[in-house]
Amino acid sequence: MPSHVTPRSAQPPSRPPVGSSSEPGLDRRAELREFLRSRRARLRPEDVGLPSSGRRRVPGLRREELARLAGVSFAYYTRLEQGHGDTMSPEVLDAVARALRLSGDEHAHLFRLARPELHGKRHAVPQKQRLRPGVQQLLDALDGVPAYVCGRRLDVLGWNRLATTVFGDWSRLPPRERNLSRLVFLSPAARDRFTDPEARMLDIVSVLRVNAGTHPEDAELAALIGELAEQSNDFRRLWARHDVRRRGHGVQRLRHPVVGELTLAFEAMGLHGDTDQTLVVHHAEPGSTSRKALGLLKGLAAPPTESAS
Repeated sequence: MPSHVTPRSAQPPSRPPVGSSSEPGLDRRAELREFLRSRRARLRPEDVGLPSSGRRRVPGLRREELARLAGVSFAYYTRLEQGHGDTMSPEVLDAVARALRLSGDEHAHLFRLARPELHGKRHAVPQKQRLRPGVQQLLDALDGVPAYVCGRRLDVLGWNRLATTVFGDWSRLPPRERNLSRLVFLSPAARDRFTDPEARMLDIVSVLRVNAGTHPEDAELAALIGELAEQSNDFRRLWARHDVRRRGHGVQRLRHPVVGELTLAFEAMGLHGDTDQTLVVHHAEPGSTSRKALGLLKGLAAPPTESAS
C-alpha cells in the first residue's frame, strides 16, 4: 500500500479516544485496536507470500490471514484486535509482531499497549517536569552547538544560547507554548524553519505515539493530543497513521532568516535519572557552510536567559 494512503479503519475521530472519568488519559484498548488495524492495513498479501487475487473492501491483510501467519486462531487474534491484550501471552504477542513485521519501536509499543504490567510497576505521572540545575549548566557549557532538553510531552524544559538563534527564542514564549508539537503544528513561522516540514511533523507525531503508549494515564498528554487533533488537519492526518518511532540521531535541514539554509546532524540522548527527559544536541560537519554559519550565529546569540519557569 502506498505510504500516503490512510485506510479507513485507521481514520481517527475529531479527538483521539480518552479514558473514562475514573481513568484519565488515552484509552489504551482503543489505541491497541487502531494500532493493530493500521499495521495490518499496510501489509499486502504478496508482501507475506499470500495470493493477492480477489476483491478487498479495505487495504491490507484480512484478520484471518494475519491470524494464520501468526499461528493463532482467528477468534484469538480477533479478541486481541478488539483491545483485549491483557489476556494474551508474551509468546502470542511476539508471534503477532513477527507476522505484522513490526519494527523494534513498534514491537515495544504493542507490548506497552497490550501488557503494560510487563514493563514494571507504573507510577503516577507528575504534573510538571523540571530541569535539574546541573543539566542547565551543561547546556550553557555547550556554547558551540545548539542544544535543548525536552520532556515526555515534548515541552522544551531548557536550552542554550545558540539554540535560541537557530530555532527561535523560546524564552519569549509563555511556558505553555514552549512545546515542540504546538510549535510545529500550530505555529506556521516555527514550522517554516524546516525545509521538510512534513518529515518534522511526522517525527513529532511518532514520538508522541511512543510517549502516549508509555504513559496512557497521563491526562495532560492526552489533552495535548486532543488539542492538536482539534486544531490541526496535519496532526489528524499523521496521527491516523499510527507510526511509532523515536529517532536517536539524524539530520535536520532548516531555513534561517540570517544565514540561510542549515544542515545539522543531531543526537538525542536520554538523561539518566531524569525520567522521560531527552537531551538533543545539533552539530554541523567540520569545514561545512553550516559550521561557519553556526559560528556566525554564536556571535549573534543573546545573553543567557532563564530557560523555564
